Amino acid sequence: QVVLLESGGGSVQVGGSLRLSCRDAGYRYVSSCMGWFRQAPGKEREKVARTNTDGTIRYADSVKGRFTISKDSAKGTLYLQRNSLKPEASAMYYCAADTAHLTCSDYVDRYNIWGQGTQVTVSS
Repeated sequence: QVVLLESGGGSVQVGGSLRLSCRDAGYRYVSSCMGWFRQAPGKEREKVARTNTDGTIRYADSVKGRFTISKDSAKGTLYLQRNSLKPEASAMYYCAADTAHLTCSDYVDRYNIWGQGTQVTVSS
C-alpha cells in the first residue's frame, strides 16, 4: 500500500523549473519530520530538503536559493519547487517521513516511510 505518492517529475531543460508533490493520502505523516531526497544512478540517496515538526526548514547546500520546500497540511501534501535546474539535479526524487523521532534529521536511515519516487531528468 502506497502511503506517500510523489508526482510532478519529468524531463526539463537546463535552467527550467519543476514542482514535485508528495501526497500523504491518509494524512498520517504530514505533521512528522518530512523530507525530499534524491538518488542518481550509482550514487547514494541524499537529502535535498526537509521540514521539521516545528515548521523550520533545512536545505542541502547544493540547492539553497534554488529549491523551496513547503507543506500544505490541509491538503496533506509536501511540495518541492525547483528552479534553475542543472543537469546534476537529474535523479529519482523521493519524499519520506520520520515517524519515530521528535527531532528531525538529514540521515536517510532515520526515515521509515517512503514514497515510490518520481524521476526527474534535466537535459542541456
